[in-house]
Amino acid sequence: MIDDRSAPAVTRLREQAIALFREGVAASDPERAVISALDARRGEIARANRVILIAFGKAACPMARAALPFVGDKLHHACAVTNRENLAPVPGVEVIAGGHPLPDEGGIAGAYAVERAARSAEPGDLVLVLVSGGGSALICAPSPGVSLADKIALNSALIRCGADINEINAVRQQFSRLKGGRLAQLVSGAKMLSLILSDVPGDDVGTIASGPTARPSASAADALRIISRYGLYDRLPATLRGHIDNLPLTGPETSFDHVENVIVGSNSISLHKVMESAETSYPMVVKADDWLSGDVSDVAEILHRMAIFAANQRGPVAIVAGGEPTVRVAGTGIGGRNQELALRFALLNEWASIKRPWVFLSGGTDGRDGPTDAAGGIVDPSSTSWMRKLGCNPVALLENNDSYHALESSGDLLITGATGTNVADLQILLMQ
Repeated sequence: MIDDRSAPAVTRLREQAIALFREGVAASDPERAVISALDARRGEIARANRVILIAFGKAACPMARAALPFVGDKLHHACAVTNRENLAPVPGVEVIAGGHPLPDEGGIAGAYAVERAARSAEPGDLVLVLVSGGGSALICAPSPGVSLADKIALNSALIRCGADINEINAVRQQFSRLKGGRLAQLVSGAKMLSLILSDVPGDDVGTIASGPTARPSASAADALRIISRYGLYDRLPATLRGHIDNLPLTGPETSFDHVENVIVGSNSISLHKVMESAETSYPMVVKADDWLSGDVSDVAEILHRMAIFAANQRGPVAIVAGGEPTVRVAGTGIGGRNQELALRFALLNEWASIKRPWVFLSGGTDGRDGPTDAAGGIVDPSSTSWMRKLGCNPVALLENNDSYHALESSGDLLITGATGTNVADLQILLMQ
């Protein structure tokens, strides 16, 4: 085992892991995805009387920019809602910044802009909706009687309780005027085409951004079961508890015949690109799972066991995965699921070392992991020893959910800046 990151083998592995991660991110480039989808739909756009363009999510600006040449002078109304890190001007489009991961007043304004745009559609129009990850928090349209503070409390409780993205969005849908297919129902007589960048397992259009343009994939009864499973009811404000008590268990039958939802980018596409590129240098490339989920401590152990086994094989090995592990937040530190996964993996290597040079990277494809400026972490055999040499106790920091400062001390934060896309996380383990 090599525990000196200045050693050529470790240096090369770190460079390769970062390069593979960047290739995975580029594979779900939002502009390229929109151009490819709309190039095949020029006739549909030409037949429309007018086009209403609505974009929301972390990739809203590049997706809207890519769509404009196809729309041309048919554009009647256009708005885009994105997070502040990805905010950029788009000619002819009203661009609004909202809060993420927690909603704010900008998200309220963005939701109203989306509603106005949708309601402006008339028979014969085409409503082109561009959806990307983060859209659920970014267009904050609380149900009547629910305040912004209530929505923040709900989102915070969901993010911190360990619920996965499907569960989070199933609950969010019950407190919104737009989620759960309600945006689609605002369009009367017009057609709606929704191009979607997926950040959820199975690319379920009813879950991505809480499914504003799709038939709901979860019911109020499902949401109630999730709230009960994680013990959330008593931790929510009284107004939310009152809303929960009055949720109708069955809703009206509504038609979605006027809507077409198309997946144009996803974690699986990015993961395939990482595997394809890794095969040029690694004769053995293993996909850990179709979608990495579950508690981050369990995920770290699974990946570490795979690494121990793979270390006994001949030749270079790459293990790759994609998904979104969950973290139960009990401490007061900062970090995110990717940073915690990387730190846990490094600590597991102290207790059962991988007998080959290795590097493990876990990063969010949007360039932001939790409420930090890091996309995730990249660790190697020397990471935890560096932390201790520099006066940090990685175990204590982990117990306080403070993976950010542990990785910062050892120079193991993965910093990419905002990427303009969001297709969940990528994990890359390389061994020589």
